[in-house]
Amino acid sequence: MNELEELKKDIIEIKERNKKVELEKAWEISTTRKVAIIVVTYICASLVMLALGISDPLINAIIPTLGFLLSVQSLPFIKKIWLKQQKDQSNLA
Repeated sequence: MNELEELKKDIIEIKERNKKVELEKAWEISTTRKVAIIVVTYICASLVMLALGISDPLINAIIPTLGFLLSVQSLPFIKKIWLKQQKDQSNLA
């Protein structure tokens, strides 16, 4: 295989990898993922509270679920601050 064909093959592989990375990133920030984790968190918390004999487990399981929801909502804001700090620090170096 000559050098030009090798470069074309490398570019195709990079483009395919980038598509995969973009899909993974889309999943990480998707509403579907957030809702699925919220539902699983609620179910798990309810089952644990039920097993521990905590009163009103279905109501009390809302607390950790809301905690997750609030953390998810605040993370993009925190990420922006962190990225800005990282960029500022890299400019100083």
